[in-house]
Amino acid sequence: MNRINQKLKEDKKLLSIYFSAGYPTLNDTVSIIEDLEKNGVDMIEIGLPFSDPLADGPTIQASSTQALKNGMTTDTLFNQLKDIRKTVSIPLIIMGYFNPMLQYGVEAFCKKCQAIGIDGLIIPDLPVDVYNEQYKTIFEKYGLINVFLITPQTSVERINFIDSISNGFIYMVSSASVTGSSSGFGTEQTDYFKRIADMKLKNPQIVGFGISDNKTFTQATTYAKGAIIGSAFIKHLTKHGNTNIDNFTDSILK
Repeated sequence: MNRINQKLKEDKKLLSIYFSAGYPTLNDTVSIIEDLEKNGVDMIEIGLPFSDPLADGPTIQASSTQALKNGMTTDTLFNQLKDIRKTVSIPLIIMGYFNPMLQYGVEAFCKKCQAIGIDGLIIPDLPVDVYNEQYKTIFEKYGLINVFLITPQTSVERINFIDSISNGFIYMVSSASVTGSSSGFGTEQTDYFKRIADMKLKNPQIVGFGISDNKTFTQATTYAKGAIIGSAFIKHLTKHGNTNIDNFTDSILK
């Protein structure tokens, strides 16, 4: 069974952390992953930096830009992660845009992911229909879960279609905006979380965008299986480097 599916079966709310590979410095990637696991994180989304990150807010964009300046490439990331399964057992997901994967070769990319122990991919700009028609069989051949995003504006029909072709979790974007921390979720967002929960989808939902502390983590996971923190963790890395990660995770899970 895929590590993502195993993790989703655990009787707890899941904390997933996103960061840009190669940030703050090029060779921080592995040590950050190892420290996150040691400090109670359930799943990690490793951002593959891209020059035109449409869905990302300014914090993640800045970290992605710096990672590219540091020298991060697809090959560099794969090389950094080649022995990651010797020290890390939690699910690892690569999150990135489709262009670098297309340039690398989709099947070659998926094959490499399988070889180093990547469990899934999140590709915000790969349309669901294109994935289903052209790439689903390749992903499945290499045991990779593809995670799709929904927003408050996604139609019921679309959500049901995404649910039908998914085999992991659904990334529930908390609002129709770019990533970035917010001060909390209002009634509109809470109603949206409940509305999706009431659909009784076969795939659990994990909430992303706008989660930065224990309060927003708790709000996001009231109706969902887990929550994803990105911008707030990158701000921590910007301020502290790859140190004091325990302080960050403790502040979320306290």
